[in-house]
Amino acid sequence: MSPRVRAVREFVVTEGRRLSFLDFGGEGSPLLALHGHYNESSVFAPLAEALRPRWRVIALDQRGHGRSDRAPTYERDDYIADLAAFHRHLRVGPAAVLGHSLGGVNAYQYAARHPGLVTALVVEDIGAVLDVDSAFTTRLPRAASSREALASALGPIAPYLEGSFHRSSDGWGFSFDIGDTVRSQKALSGDHWADWTAVACPTLLVRGTRSDELSSEHARAMIAARAGSARLVELPAGHVVHHDAPDQFAAVVRSFLAAAGRPSDDASLSG
Repeated sequence: MSPRVRAVREFVVTEGRRLSFLDFGGEGSPLLALHGHYNESSVFAPLAEALRPRWRVIALDQRGHGRSDRAPTYERDDYIADLAAFHRHLRVGPAAVLGHSLGGVNAYQYAARHPGLVTALVVEDIGAVLDVDSAFTTRLPRAASSREALASALGPIAPYLEGSFHRSSDGWGFSFDIGDTVRSQKALSGDHWADWTAVACPTLLVRGTRSDELSSEHARAMIAARAGSARLVELPAGHVVHHDAPDQFAAVVRSFLAAAGRPSDDASLSG
């Protein structure tokens, strides 16, 4: 987490389970942020800093991630119900919502099913039809003797997961459970076109040009299906755009949120 950002960790209890979230503070308009698999709320610290003072980022540790409790199921409706409980707890009224990967699907499904509660939507590098391969997840190391050993075992992908490194009595592992993640990924797979096309609020779809999760063709089909209400930005990055191109990502999010709700003749933006 950025040393210049002081976030307050809080909790909301829903259905007997605790959900953790980080409120990065400020007097700006609320932006609810949802991480992807393998991550947690702290990944949004750089974005929160970049969007101040206009936006107050409040990021949720989704079920089974970070300091939120593990759950018996990880179905689509489970995640949406958690987000609704989180949003009600904040008492901030209708708000902008941003989500990456898993969080992106959760964000647009929430916007589709609760249209009066989402004023603007940012979806980072995830599609409307998904067939998630859990092979990467099942190959993750279960434990390591030290933080350095865990990073070494992960190799070049370590920077993407280090925010979820967690020390326990068994050594170093992750703040998510590998089995839970596989179940969540299986539930994420499917055709979500109906939710994507049902979203009514202004929407920004951000794609990494090197993404292995969202093709350029599929991204453009998503924009075509929402002509006039959705825009596409492609940035030089992989799947985790906010990590690979943090300054550019923050800039396009800031610009979009500032203009959200104003009509535009251009249905796409170049990055």
